[in-house]
Parts: sequence; C-alpha cells; structure tokens
Amino acid sequence: MFFDLKKEEVFKALNSSKNGLTQKEAQKKLHEFGENKLKEKKKISPIYLFFSQFNNFLVYILIAAIILSTILKEYVDAFVIFFILTMNGIIGFVQEYQAEKSIDALKKMTSLKAKVLRNGKEIEIDTKCIVPGDVIFIEEGDKVPADARVIESINLQTQESSLTGESTSVGKNDLIVKANSPIIAQKNMIFSSTIVTRGKGKAIVTSTGMKSEIGKIATLIQSAEDSETPLQLKLKKLGKWMGVMVIIASLIVFIAGSLKTGEVANMFIAAIALAVAAIPEGLPAVVTIALSIGVQNMVKKNVLIRSLPSVETLGSTSVICTDKTGTLTKNQMTVTKIYADNETIDVSGTGYSMEGEFSKDFDNMILKAGMLCNNSQLQKNKVIGDPTEACLLVSATKAGLNRNKINKEFKKVGEIPFESKRKMMTTIHHHKKKYIAFTKGAPDRLLTKCKYIYIKGKVRKITPKDKKEILNINSNFANNALRVLGFAYKTISSNKTKEEDLIFLGLQGMIDPPRKDVKKDIEKCYAAGIKVVMITGDHELTAKAIANKLGLTGKTIDCSNLKKINLKTSVDKISVYARASPEDKMKITKALKDKGHIVAMTGDGVNDAPALKDADIGIAMGVSGTDVAKDSSDMILTDDHFSSIVSAVEEGRHIYANIKKFVSYLISSNLGEVFTIFIAIMLGLPMPLLAIQILWINLMTDGFPALALSVDPADKDLMKFKPRDKKENIITKRKFSYMMLTGLIMMISTLLIFVYYNKNYNLVYAQTIGFTTLMMLQMYNVINNRSETQSALSNLFSNKWLIIAILSSILLQFIVLYTPLSIIFHTTYATSLSNWNFFEPILNLKDWFIILLVSSSVLIFGEIVKLFKYVSTKHL
Repeated sequence: MFFDLKKEEVFKALNSSKNGLTQKEAQKKLHEFGENKLKEKKKISPIYLFFSQFNNFLVYILIAAIILSTILKEYVDAFVIFFILTMNGIIGFVQEYQAEKSIDALKKMTSLKAKVLRNGKEIEIDTKCIVPGDVIFIEEGDKVPADARVIESINLQTQESSLTGESTSVGKNDLIVKANSPIIAQKNMIFSSTIVTRGKGKAIVTSTGMKSEIGKIATLIQSAEDSETPLQLKLKKLGKWMGVMVIIASLIVFIAGSLKTGEVANMFIAAIALAVAAIPEGLPAVVTIALSIGVQNMVKKNVLIRSLPSVETLGSTSVICTDKTGTLTKNQMTVTKIYADNETIDVSGTGYSMEGEFSKDFDNMILKAGMLCNNSQLQKNKVIGDPTEACLLVSATKAGLNRNKINKEFKKVGEIPFESKRKMMTTIHHHKKKYIAFTKGAPDRLLTKCKYIYIKGKVRKITPKDKKEILNINSNFANNALRVLGFAYKTISSNKTKEEDLIFLGLQGMIDPPRKDVKKDIEKCYAAGIKVVMITGDHELTAKAIANKLGLTGKTIDCSNLKKINLKTSVDKISVYARASPEDKMKITKALKDKGHIVAMTGDGVNDAPALKDADIGIAMGVSGTDVAKDSSDMILTDDHFSSIVSAVEEGRHIYANIKKFVSYLISSNLGEVFTIFIAIMLGLPMPLLAIQILWINLMTDGFPALALSVDPADKDLMKFKPRDKKENIITKRKFSYMMLTGLIMMISTLLIFVYYNKNYNLVYAQTIGFTTLMMLQMYNVINNRSETQSALSNLFSNKWLIIAILSSILLQFIVLYTPLSIIFHTTYATSLSNWNFFEPILNLKDWFIILLVSSSVLIFGEIVKLFKYVSTKHL
C-alpha cells in the first residue's frame, strides 16, 4: 500500500527518485517484475492447430474411405487419399497459422505508448515496458498504463468505472490517504486501464501487470474470444448450405453409381471425394489471410487497423467526416495577423521558423499571454503539444521574448484546461507578489467574459462599440481563412480564479494551409461516390474559406445553431460544420447513419470517443490523438493525413474485390466438379474422373491459385464506382448465376471431350483427358476471375504470384501425367513400374491442343460477359 505514505517514502520504497529510474535500473526491474500486461488466454498451439484441420465431418468420412480401401487391399488408392488429405491439412494449417501471426503483429502495432522519466529525461515507451518506480506523465485523454501514486496534479480527474462501477470522474491529488481506505477513497492513486478525463499530472508507478488492481480481476476482463468477421460468418453459412446440397448430390452419385457399376466401395470413395472437393471449407481461412495481408499493406500507407471486420466496412464507406486541422491541413500553424491596441499588424515568416517581422509596433502583452497560456514546446522545429499553441510561441519569439525568462518571471501555479464547451483555457501565474490569470479562446466566447480592454498599456471599460469592432476584425480574419484566438488577462489575489471580468488584450490570426494533395484526394472521393464532410471548431467564415480552397461542395453551417437545423432532412446537403463540438459529431453521425450511409469519423480527443464508437469506422489520430480516442477507434492514422484515410478506403475496396475474386473462383470451380460427376452418373456415363483425381484437382485449385488471387493488384477503375451496399452479400443473385453458368460450361466441356475419347479410344484415355481438361478449365477460370470488368488478357502478368501458382499447378499436373506417379493416378496404361515407359505418354501434342482449346471455353464465356457489361455501361 502506498496511498498512506508520504511521497518521499514512496520513492524510497520503490528504489526510485524524482528523476525516475535509469535505463539500467528499468531493465533490471523489467526482468524482475515482467512486462506490464495482463495474462492473455492460452494460445492455440501449432500442433493443435494442425490437427484441428482434420476435425471435420467430411474428413472423418474420408478417413473411413482410407480404412475401407486398405481393407479392400486398394493400398495405392488409400495412400494417395491419405497423402492428399495430409497436404490439404498442411495448406489449411499454413493459412491459419499465417493469419494468427498477422493478427498478433497487428496487436503489437496498435499497442499504446506512455511518457516516462528515464535518466532524468522525458521519453516515450511502450506501456508494456513500464516498471514499478517509473515516474510517468499523464494528461487528459490518456489511458493510465499502471497503478501509480500521484506526486503532482493540476485539475487531475480520472474515470474509474472499470474498477469501481462509478461513472462520474474522480478528482486526484498528491495528499496522503488514511490506511485501509477502499479504492474509491484513494484520491492520490491512479489505476491501470482507467481514463484521465481532465487535467494532467505526474505519478510514480507502484504496481504493473497482473499485480495491478485491474490485474487482480483479470479473469473478468480477459480479451474476448476472437470473433469471426461478418464476411466469414456469411461464407460459413454459404459453405454449410453448399455442404448440404453437395452431400445430397454425393448420395445420389453413390446410389446411382453403385446400382449401375456394382462397384460399391469405389463409388463410395468417389462420392466422398466429390463432397470434400466441392465444399469450400477453406474459405474463412483464406478470407482471414486476405484481410491480414490488406492490414499489412495499410501499415505501409500509414494506417493501423485495430479489427479485421473494419476492413470489410471500409470498402463500403459512403461518407468521410474529417477534422480540419492536421488532417486536411498541414498542422503547421503560423500567426500572420495580430489585432492589438486598436490596430491590425501583419506578421511575416512561415511555419515554425523564428525569423519574421511585424508591420507596426505594439504592446507585447498579447504575445506574453500567448506564450504563457500555453502547454506546447518547440524543439528543433518539432512540436510537442498543440500546433496552435506552438505558433503562439513562435510569434512571441519573433518579438524578442524569451520563454525561459518569461516563465521565471511569471511562474505557473495553476491551470483551467481547455474544454470544448467553454472553448477557453486559463493559466495562473505568480508575478511580483501577485497572481495573474491569462486566458485564450474563441473570440466571441471570450468577449462575453471581458469587462475591460487593454490599449497601449492602459485599461478601460470595454464598450459595445469595441466589441462590434473586435467581432468585425475577427470576421475579416476568418474570411481570409485565418483561425482566430482571443486573449485576455486579469490580476487576482490567489492561485484560483473564475473566467469572468477579464481584460481583453486582442486577437491573433493564424493560418494552417491545406495539405498539398488533399484537393485531389477529395476529387477522388467524389469520383468514388464518397461524400467528404469537414468538421471544425473554427469560425464559419474560416471554415468556408478553407473548404473553398479544398474544393468541398455543399452547404456550410455553424453548429452553434445546430438545434435550429433539421439534420434529418438537410444532412445530405451539408459539407462543412463550423464551430462544432464533439457532441455535435454524435448528432452528425446519427443523422448520416439514419440516412443509410456508412460513416467514417475522425477524432483525437476524449470527448470524440463516443462519436468514434458510434461511427461505422472510427478513425483516431496517431500523432495528436489521445489514448481514449485510439482505444475507441477502428483504425489509427500514423500521420494524421486525410490522404491516408482515402488510401485505407481504397485498400478496403481492393481487399473486398480480391475476396470476391477467389470466392467466385473457388465456388464456380467446385460447381464444375460437382456438375461433371453428377450429370455423368445421371446420364449413365462411366465415371469421367476417379476419386484420387478429384482430390488432386481440389488440392491444386484450392491452394496456391486461390491464395494468389488475394494479392491481386487493384483494378484501375476501383475508385470510379459508388460504394457497395454494406448489406449486400458477397455472392449476389447475379454473381451466383454467373458461377452456375461457369460450372455448367466446365461440365459440358469436360463431358464432351470425355465422351468423344471414350467412344473413339478407351476409358483410361478418356478419364486422363477429362481429368486434365477439368484441371486446365480451372486454370483458365482463375485468370477469368481477376476482374469483373476488365479483360483477362489486360495486365495478364501484373500478378507474378498468380502466374507462379498457375505454372506450378500445370507443372505438377505434368508430373502426374508423365512420371511414375501416373500409375498411382491411373493416367497411364501401365500398372506397375515394370511396364511403365517414359517414351509412351498417354497424352500427345494433339491431345494437348484439343484440351487447351476446349478448356478455353470458360475464358471465352467470361470475356463475352465482360463485353456485354461494357456495352451496357456505355449505353447507359
């Protein structure tokens, strides 16, 4: 227990100091106490994962078929089925294991950071590296990384509902608490996983990981079971439906085939092989891999995805609601105009360079206010804190003010943090035996709190005329796309104050220029049928000016009048929301969702969390965002750039398109196999393929070609179509009809060539031809499924992995046909190695010409469908 000890005693007990731990001490403690994380549920071992591939009803039956073949002394068939079954298991294992690894890597990428004192310097580390004795810095929006004793606090409050169930925030201080006090009464302690809702402070870590208060009840808060994505659930449902249909078809094949041939055992194995080959049981695993690969690609584009389902949702996003500052703009604020002493002053210089001049002389009290009412830092042109505050440091430095000197002269003793409701911030300073409070905020709000005005070193009462003039100047600044802050101060008798009876000092107008490529990205969104909405706390005129520069179309409204506006009817017409609060974001999100839109919403503050959770895609800022915002989000931008959102949406569409490709390929190919065997039996034909040949085709097609489609490059016109309906099934009625027709063409092509060869040659020859034709049909089919709109021949070699997969499958087919393996797969007349001859292959060049010609029918069909789509689109 540390809450009943003095701060000095806490430091001593934890072998630490006010300067924190050294790096060496921290490493030693990390080894002693372990990483600062809760124990996760036991992970599935690779061995269990491998054997789970065989935990399937159809596989059980196939194992029974192996046993039956062995009993009937069909050892070769038994071995081949066992080999193919094992290979299918290995492929499934590799797919799932890779998916698990990708998800683990994703979790590591999205881990939270914490600021700590190490070797007397403030640094940022992963929260898992925090140890007892570390001195940590916390501020509004942070998620507390470990249990800690408060040693400094400024208006510090935390939300501890995860521990106590109490929803209201709890004030925190550094005062000693009585021994044996319950958690709710430990006002000088902050606890792991709770949220800082207000203020800031410093604390020394007392407990980490499972020894923290939240760790003691870890069994109640263990990570939820990894849930499947909506898409995986839909595909599972589809797989089950297909499974029932295929089992029925297999039963018919078994009964009809047995009655016709009398070969009950062989027909049983053939029916089971057909069922195993036809059911796309591997689809959910392939989907996971596709999603995981997409997530890895997004990392390269400065986007961290926190949950796989959000990747699916990204592809159907129809509205992007984005903050302005830092996302649409550069986030390099520069003060260019100052209004003080009843005059407007121009300020030269750009960015965070300290070089610049003022067009007129004026009293620098407004610059002092900007420098003191400020929590940011500038280190070698790098901002630590709010860029808006950083530019105030720059404007003051241009006037010759030295921050270190000013801070010593005006020692900070208190603060009223900025809140979106007040739109103001106040700091309190001790100066020459008195206290001075400096306030900055939205000019119109600030003026309501001002009773006096400061002009050229003199103070007088502010008049309505003064206020009107100030608001006019504010409007002029805003019309020129400037963000405007008002400044005021007052002398007080203690270190506590209220924001009233202030003395108005003036205005500073700053500009944050639009990012270079944002206008093009917005045009890209419009072409893709995606509405872009800008939400900003800036004045309406400033917001409108920036919107015009960015090419945003639609109405601009002031959210201070939001109650008077019926969002239900007008939300589709509005593109810019000015003077918006986090609460307004919730209203905007709800109105858009009620209209049927899929909404992506950005946010960075504590109060943005509800809107981020409510949006279909919550997007947190990785640079400026708080821990709370990140925890509430579905994705995090590591560069806070709007272009990254657009890239993520495009990648989401790309991933979904690739999933559609291999779903269409697998199911249409499987249907081709089912139709071929089923119709052959129904027509009284001999079996066109043997059981092991069916299993071999399944192994070749469900493996690498399908996986290669998951990394297929995006279509050039991907962002030229409207977003898909989120409720739309991945397999629409039209798509299913297309897959059925593809399967029928495969069946007709295979049976026609089989019947021809069986009639003119013999059954073994015909089965080898049918086997190879169906195999090649599926190779053409994988090329055909690369795009629903573009010709299969365009960009044929853009996916090297697909080319390698197809060539590998064809090479393996050659091995089955032209090596001693042909005996096992019954693709030769030979019955043993003694009468097998390499120079007497069963298929010659003429056969291959016919096979390639006939199997190209599926490709020709696909090209005709695309041509009709193209013509109908052009006609429309």
